[in-house]
Amino acid sequence: MNLNIKNEKLNRWIKEVSELCQPDSIYICNGSKEEYNQMIELLIKNGGAIPLKKRPNSYLFRSDPSDVARVEDRTFISTSSKEEAGPTNNWLGPAELKKTMLGLYKGCMKGRTMYVIPFSMGPIGSPISKIGIEISDSPYVVVNMHIMTRVSSRVLELLGENGEFIPCLHSIGAPLAHGQKDAQWPCAPIDKKYISHFPEENLIWSYGSGYGGNALLGKKCLALRIASVMARREGWLAEHMLILRLTNPEGRQYHIAAAFPSACGKTNLAMMMPSIPGWKCECIGDDIAWMKIGADGRLYSINPENGFFGVAPGTSYSTNPMAMDTLKGNVIFTNCALTDDGDVWWEGMDGDEPVHAIDWKGRDWTPESVHEAAHPNARFTAPASQCPVICKDWEKPEGVPIDIIIFGGRRSEVVPLVYEAYNWDHGVFLGATAASETTAANIGAVGFLRYDPFAMKPFCGYNMGDYFQHWLDMGGKLGNKAPRIFYVNWFRKNSDGKFLWPGFSDNSRVLKWMCQRIDGKAGAQETPIGLVPDKEGIDLNGLDIPPDNMRELMMVNTDEWKAEIPNIEKHFSIFGSRLPERLKLQLKEFIRRLG
Repeated sequence: MNLNIKNEKLNRWIKEVSELCQPDSIYICNGSKEEYNQMIELLIKNGGAIPLKKRPNSYLFRSDPSDVARVEDRTFISTSSKEEAGPTNNWLGPAELKKTMLGLYKGCMKGRTMYVIPFSMGPIGSPISKIGIEISDSPYVVVNMHIMTRVSSRVLELLGENGEFIPCLHSIGAPLAHGQKDAQWPCAPIDKKYISHFPEENLIWSYGSGYGGNALLGKKCLALRIASVMARREGWLAEHMLILRLTNPEGRQYHIAAAFPSACGKTNLAMMMPSIPGWKCECIGDDIAWMKIGADGRLYSINPENGFFGVAPGTSYSTNPMAMDTLKGNVIFTNCALTDDGDVWWEGMDGDEPVHAIDWKGRDWTPESVHEAAHPNARFTAPASQCPVICKDWEKPEGVPIDIIIFGGRRSEVVPLVYEAYNWDHGVFLGATAASETTAANIGAVGFLRYDPFAMKPFCGYNMGDYFQHWLDMGGKLGNKAPRIFYVNWFRKNSDGKFLWPGFSDNSRVLKWMCQRIDGKAGAQETPIGLVPDKEGIDLNGLDIPPDNMRELMMVNTDEWKAEIPNIEKHFSIFGSRLPERLKLQLKEFIRRLG
């Protein structure tokens, strides 16, 4: 089998996978526009892709109802010891897991083409980037990887004869017998789905699902779960963070990385249009940040992705106009509704509801229907380069210098609008205790408090106690060049259950205060939880907000915070002896300040 690949390790791996999975043919992807169109044609022919008349070069897919989201309980971190995976991950031993999966992989690509997808996470050739090779039997995966990563034959050239790559094996787990008609969305039953990570080998195996987070292995699997382990090993950070550039009226630039759990407005903030005159926001990334210490000792970040894989429902011109403008063409939509005039629609979109549509399951839908038209996790895959506010430096190989790191969560009470950490260790404490109230989008009781440290709970590829220690160690290396750390809560409510803060574009007012703090131009009051803006701190010009609302937004009630202590202690207790001493000290200091 001569595939014209110089890298011997890669040739051997392709041969092994081919012998195991037994595809009808092998195709090496080159990332060209012709290849993308060829895959789309194939998907239209198979009935998987529906062309959209209203949006040029855009297509709608409907997944199997059993395959609509990341499958947390079928996602495994497989390390030689369970302790290494830690209490926040599902663990199976490598020998047991590989035996099971090799049995599933045997002959799983019969009747299909095996696609070899060479991709770069981050600009090709950047010192912060990593190379992956995904093998998949899904053309849907190929077209999404084209958008979400940098698929290119240049990646193979860069690999050369002995370059390192991360092997990512994926199969939908649906072999075809000779003459058998393919399903519109082929996948395996839920109990046969496995999303497996072997961090000690930098290896990813995924089986049975065609859905993005489970099948586009460059995304959460490589860019967070495997990369977080590599980052610890190599002394950098792989984080579930947006990156934005904020420029003040004088032209001074600030770069901000922010981590929020789901349903807390990460994409909205990444593409925000500031409501304060003269300030400009540009998007560098909306989901993942890889950060390394540069030659000058500062922390530099790239967005390793090439596109946006966003949740469609709730996205509108009122919530995120820049995202809506990004979606005008060249987009893959999954599980949205199809209107009669050949466009997509979802709940929360601007304008009137359609009189009739075809829902995400292919059924007739009208406003009287009891079921939703689009699945709540319906998605768009769109090139980042199409975003009207994409930063001109978003592909800078060396990255951008991070000035500010933000953590946050959705809390209806207790937590003020914004506060600043006293120092790096205190900031790590804020990240480690980040919590959010569950919403209807989460499984479980609404309003239940869920700790999601650094918004990384589902994505950290090793023991989170060690992850906290790695953050503390990075602070030691950065010293006085470390970014300043803040915590935000856009979601505080009054006694009537109404939001106290308008959010969206007005969040720029909070970011302005952070920038002025860095420049020594804004004051703050010391409180037991951190530094809160003083009375004149937040620029409220042009904003009609009652003084009582602002007072309540900034309130730090020590009794309410004392009531949080048992929750934090319980949360920290799961890490046992792996919880860093410096975080135990931070908790003691916090309790002492509360008095």
